[in-house]
Amino acid sequence: MTDNPKTHPASNAEKDPDDWTTGDEPMTGAQASYLKTLSDEAGEEYDETLTKAEASKRIDALQEEPGRGR
Repeated sequence: MTDNPKTHPASNAEKDPDDWTTGDEPMTGAQASYLKTLSDEAGEEYDETLTKAEASKRIDALQEEPGRGR
C-alpha cells in the first residue's frame, strides 16, 4: 500500500530545486519580482534569465546575507 503524499503536505515542501521536474522552466513572476527586490536591496545584479530552480537558489542565497532575515 502506498502512502498518499497529499495527506502529508509538508513532507516534500523542502524539495531540492535540482530535483524539481519543472526546474528548467523560466522563473515565475513571483520569483522574478522577489528576486529583483532582493537583488536591488543587496546591490547585486538581477538576472532575468534564471530558471525556476536557479532563481530559487539565488533567492535563498540572498536571504542568507547579513541583515536579511527569513
